[in-house]
Amino acid sequence: MEPSSDRSVCIQTPPVETFRIGSVPYLNAVPLTAGMEQQVVLAPPSQLAGMLQHEMLDAALVSIIEPLLNPGYLILDGVAVASDGPVLSVYLATKVPLESIKVVHCDPASLTSLNLLRVLLAARGLTPEFRPLQDYQGAIGLDSVLLIGDPAITFSQQKPPHQLWDLGQAWQELTGLPFVYAVWAIRESQVQTDLLKKLWDAKQLGMEQLDTLVAKDPRFDLSFRKSYVGSAIHYDLGEKEKKGVTTFVDQLRNLVDGPIFDPRFVQASTHGDR
Repeated sequence: MEPSSDRSVCIQTPPVETFRIGSVPYLNAVPLTAGMEQQVVLAPPSQLAGMLQHEMLDAALVSIIEPLLNPGYLILDGVAVASDGPVLSVYLATKVPLESIKVVHCDPASLTSLNLLRVLLAARGLTPEFRPLQDYQGAIGLDSVLLIGDPAITFSQQKPPHQLWDLGQAWQELTGLPFVYAVWAIRESQVQTDLLKKLWDAKQLGMEQLDTLVAKDPRFDLSFRKSYVGSAIHYDLGEKEKKGVTTFVDQLRNLVDGPIFDPRFVQASTHGDR
């Protein structure tokens, strides 16, 4: 799900459409915007969340944390960016053992990854200080840094002097469940059958054309794209993924001050939330 930080990405303004839809400019989101590429606003997760909150978008592919921390959203059932094991693009890079980490510099693009890391470290009794990462270029010199998305992949392929702790794998080892990183969040006031169908149909088209989409995307090499988009990432939001979300919610309530909202799902075919 990158140019890649909130400071460097210019939001792309699409042509005027009936629905205002946003997505992340990351490789892992490509299959979920198939057929909508020229109509979608591209921005990092944190920017998309702000645009949803300020009613600049009707729906957006956002970090799962957004509808968990804020009321007024429904989640499109059946569609997600998830992994059931290594995710290859969300990890803690560290030069020191986990138990020795004092400070983690965190990519500001996604609150989900930050809170997932907090949960995983807390399970080990670790509570380091978290600071925002100032720039990707300086990440290589830091002892411990949390990176996500395309910048994380680029960093790992530079063979840095860090150990890479894949958070998807760590979550699966802790819980035995998949982790859901992103979902289609729709402002409750804008839930319409045509919008839900548009988002659902984009996923179906993306799955049908997955091999072609992977082959033609210029980012990274073909072998990596196949192992990443074609294997590490999956795009379903079924009962097992929902159990992963519920477990994440339970863990967050032990760590986060303030309300955590239970996710509410809406099906494209029925326009009914549950």
